[in-house]
Amino acid sequence: MRWQQGRRSTNVDDRRGRAVAGRGIKLGGGLGVIVLLVVVLMGGDPMPFISAMLDGSGGGVPAAPRQATAAEDELAEFTTHVLGMTEDVWAEAFQQAGREYERPTLVLFTDAVRSACGLNSAATGPFYCPPDRQVYIDLGFFRDLGQMAGVSPAEFDFAGAYVIAHEVGHHVQNLLGTSAAVREAQQRSPAQRNELSVLLELQADCYAGMWANRANALEGGGLLEPGDVEEGLRTAAAIGDDRLLKNAGRAASPESFTHGSSEQRARWLRAGLQSGDLEACDTFADAGYR
Repeated sequence: MRWQQGRRSTNVDDRRGRAVAGRGIKLGGGLGVIVLLVVVLMGGDPMPFISAMLDGSGGGVPAAPRQATAAEDELAEFTTHVLGMTEDVWAEAFQQAGREYERPTLVLFTDAVRSACGLNSAATGPFYCPPDRQVYIDLGFFRDLGQMAGVSPAEFDFAGAYVIAHEVGHHVQNLLGTSAAVREAQQRSPAQRNELSVLLELQADCYAGMWANRANALEGGGLLEPGDVEEGLRTAAAIGDDRLLKNAGRAASPESFTHGSSEQRARWLRAGLQSGDLEACDTFADAGYR
């Protein structure tokens, strides 16, 4: 992926190495990500798990700030370029629809961060917080995800871009009112909560594919290189609910899924990649909700 040709975004809040007031951090890396995801997928409360990774003394002293490595700084640079490309693509898409795109801020953090959605551990993975309209990423997640997807550090670029574009996709859903509509539907029909969550996540996957399709045409094209699409599809499959549960030694239970199966995630990412069309990403209509 020729990400260096993209424009750098200035909407990045780099909080790496900053202390999070009140608690020290004790994290379990990629294993922590998998265990926490399984807790959520099985319908459990993730807060006890997060608390177990956070020093519960209430007055714990966070670890001393550390110097970022060259590899981390390059990942941060990569992130700013990808975010810039998402801004350009979505600004154009919104303009075509007669609307103005409001750019989100992307927050880089280490181990834990406070947001309008509360205190979040890096073990939860990248996330989008609707109240403050910000995307949050601990760069260590890219390393863990690369290991889960079987992607070497040397080729882990489009896979990482897919993750960023997926979270920006949630921002798009927030701006379009999709997220609010889903929350209201979940409150009306609690039995459909997980199914609606899956459709929301699959749409964000499709939006990530749509972004890649359109970004590839920006600045004369040439963003994607041979193997990038396969890398992205392999990554989407690696984070399917069924794969995560299997890796954690748990039986796959479709009714407990919140993000979609490996097949679904790869299929909707591919749909966006092939079409580059917003309308092609209506997962709700595909499931009979419209």
